[in-house]
Amino acid sequence: MSRDFHAADDPFPVFESWLQEAGGTELNDPNAMALATVDADGMPDVRVVLMNGYDARGIVFYTNLGSAKAMELSSQPKAAAVFHWKSLRRQVRFRGTVEQVSAEEADAYYATRPRMSRIGAWASHQSHPLSSRAELENAVAARESEFEGREPPRPTWWSGFRIVPISVEFWLDMPYRLHDRATFTRGGDGGWSRTRLYP
Repeated sequence: MSRDFHAADDPFPVFESWLQEAGGTELNDPNAMALATVDADGMPDVRVVLMNGYDARGIVFYTNLGSAKAMELSSQPKAAAVFHWKSLRRQVRFRGTVEQVSAEEADAYYATRPRMSRIGAWASHQSHPLSSRAELENAVAARESEFEGREPPRPTWWSGFRIVPISVEFWLDMPYRLHDRATFTRGGDGGWSRTRLYP
């Protein structure tokens, strides 16, 4: 299992296998990834977010469209992400272009979130200045009152982004820093080529 990326023709079945294993070994959030974007000044920006879905098209996360990362992705629709599973001594890197998910996809995921997370999406002006914790708590309380007795719909300013990878790299820790690595590169026909890498 640990070396099957050297025999695979497609990175996503391997990624799925590793993610499932991480679900049994990581204490918290095996779907956490460091997401790197570029701001308007050309400076890199990185933060940890949760991946909320994936398929053959790419990996998906959700956010407030007024957040820093959303604004950066809207102006420069490209990103990199890395999953690091310390318990398994593995990591997977994604690099690619970025597209916004459909309204139907966003609605479907939003409906699965806990009620308070859905209310929080209405209350938070993500990445914008906040005068105090009390201001946020008051905003949450106001939205709770607003949606009492009914389900909060998805705000128009909350949606998801998909990283459509042009490359996916697998890294496996090995003794003496002689790690096992391979990268998958997507061709113009949508197929993948695989290259083993020096550590």
